[in-house]
Amino acid sequence: MERILVVGVTGAGKSTLARALSGRLGLPYHEMDALYYVGPRWATNADLAADVARLTDGRCWIIDSLGYPEVRDLLWDRADTVIWLDYPRRHVMPRVLRRSLRRTVTREVVFGGNRETWAGWLRRDHPAWWAWSQHGPRAREIERRLHDPRFAPLRTLRFRRPRDTTAWLTGL
Repeated sequence: MERILVVGVTGAGKSTLARALSGRLGLPYHEMDALYYVGPRWATNADLAADVARLTDGRCWIIDSLGYPEVRDLLWDRADTVIWLDYPRRHVMPRVLRRSLRRTVTREVVFGGNRETWAGWLRRDHPAWWAWSQHGPRAREIERRLHDPRFAPLRTLRFRRPRDTTAWLTGL
């Protein structure tokens, strides 16, 4: 386990687990959203593919994302382990709602110096809407990739309940 991809829907706890793994294993952690959103008004990284290629060229890394489309195959090709937080909506939605509410109320700065706003809650790309609408499609995409012969050598850990993830992490 040296090149780890932590996947799951928005709000599953990918970043939290990836940070914890980084601390336990001493591997560098790269937050995909921080690589993707690089400036005000949610400006995106035009050099994302090159940046991710450079990071994943290294011997060891942890990245917390299924991957944006332009780097998804690259991440899956270079990973040696996929950890799938395959939690049901009833676990994910309260998490993402609490996080977004906290970020909105406190005006917490997130990726690229941006903030979640009250107006943002009405947009289809808001984390709460995204987590709800993409829950099924994301799970199907991950399942498809895990059965794709190209990715057969990947070690896969699939957790369906947060307590199972916690128990596994504690046992590392």
